[in-house]
Amino acid sequence: MKIHIKNGRVIDPMSERDEIADIFIAAGKIVAIGQGPADFHANRTLDASGLIVCPGLVDLSVRLREPGFEYKATLESEMLAAAAGGITSLACPPDTDPPLDEPGLVEMLKFRARNLPGPRVYPIGAMTQKLEGQMLTEMAELTEAGCRAFTQADAPLTDTLVLLRAMEYAATFGFSLWLRPQDVTLARGGVAHDGAVATRLGLPGIPALAETVALATILQLARETGARIHLARLSTRESIAMVRAAKAQGLAVTCDVACTHVHLSENDLISFDSHLHLVPPLRSLRDRDAIREALRDGSIDALCSDHTPVDEDEKQVPFGESAPGASGVELLLPLTLKWAREMGVPLMRALDLISWKPSQILGVSGGNLSVGGYADLCIFDESAEWIVTPKTLASQGDNTPFLDHPMQGRVRYTVIDGHIDFEAPR
Repeated sequence: MKIHIKNGRVIDPMSERDEIADIFIAAGKIVAIGQGPADFHANRTLDASGLIVCPGLVDLSVRLREPGFEYKATLESEMLAAAAGGITSLACPPDTDPPLDEPGLVEMLKFRARNLPGPRVYPIGAMTQKLEGQMLTEMAELTEAGCRAFTQADAPLTDTLVLLRAMEYAATFGFSLWLRPQDVTLARGGVAHDGAVATRLGLPGIPALAETVALATILQLARETGARIHLARLSTRESIAMVRAAKAQGLAVTCDVACTHVHLSENDLISFDSHLHLVPPLRSLRDRDAIREALRDGSIDALCSDHTPVDEDEKQVPFGESAPGASGVELLLPLTLKWAREMGVPLMRALDLISWKPSQILGVSGGNLSVGGYADLCIFDESAEWIVTPKTLASQGDNTPFLDHPMQGRVRYTVIDGHIDFEAPR
C-alpha cells in the first residue's frame, strides 16, 4: 500500500525535526518527507491536519500473556491494544508458562506474532532455566532465535554467583542483561511501600532498601565484568542517585520507569484499590517527584507501560491477596504527555522517552522517521480528551489504576511496516 500522510506536524526526536510536512510511504518504507516522488500515487491519503505525526512508540515491557496465561489475555487482544496505543515495537518479558528459556519457544512466539496484525515483537529471553535462578540458559542460542536481551523479569535471583556468571557470559558475547533490582529477602511478603501509609493501612511493606541493596550489588558486579546492564522499573530516589553516579563513572548502564510511577504514590493506596497493587510498589511522594525530575534531566532513559493484564477475579479480592500489575499500553502516550505538560517539557523530548531512546536500549531499527527506514508511525491528537473505561480499552485486561480518569491525547492512526494497523473510530 502507498500512503500519503499530509499536513501533519512531524516530530522526530532522532533528527530533531519539528515541522508541518507530508510523509510518503511505499513498500513498507518511508520514501519521502516533504516533497513526494514525481511518480507517487497514493492508495490512501490520511489528512493529519492538527495532528502530531511521530515515530511509532517503542515499549520496553509488555506482557502478552502467551504462552500459558491466555485466561488473562491473548496475543491477539494485547497486540491490538498495543497498536491502539501507538506502539509499533515492543519487548515482552520471559515470565510466561513455560518461560522463554528455549529457542523453540521463542521461535513459536515470534511466528505467532508475525502472523497477527500489530507491533513488532522482540522477546527478552530468560536469564536462567525456568527462571529458577540456578542454571544459566543458552544465551547464544536464544539470541539466534531472536531474543534481544536477558532477564529474570520479577522472578527472584538469590544466588549472587549466578548473577556474576551471567554478567561474565553477557560481557563476553556482547549480550545485554535487563535487571529489576530487588532483594528478595528484604521484600518478602510485602505488597506496598514500607512507609507511613502502609503502616496505617496494615499492609506489609517493601522497604526502599530492598531496591537499593540489590542495585548496589548489580552495579558493583557490572564494574567488575563490564557487562551492559539495563535497570528495569526503578522506583526510589536513592536508586536514581546511584544510577546517576554509575553513569558518571562510565558504566554501561541505562534505566527505565513505569508510567504509573510517574503520576501515583503510596498516598493513592488510601482507597485500598487493588488496581494499585503494583511491582515495584508505588513509593513515597518524594520518590515520585524524584522520578519526574530525573526524566526531565535525562537521568532516566526511557518510559515504559509495564503492561501486565490480570484476570478480573484476581483483582476483586483484598489488596494484599490480589495479583500485582496494571494494563498500560494504551495509556503510555497520554500519561507521558500529561507528565510533559505538568513539568513544562517540550513535546519532542517527551516523545524521545517512548520512541527513539527505548529503541536504542532494545537495539532495534525504529523509533525514528528516516527516508528509507521502516514506515512505523504514530499519528495522534494531542488535545483529544477521553475517559478510561473498560469499553475504551482494547486490552483484555482492564486492570488499571486510571479507570474513570480523564486523559488528554489519543492515537488516531498507527502505521506498522507501511500498513494501517489501527484506525480510531470516528
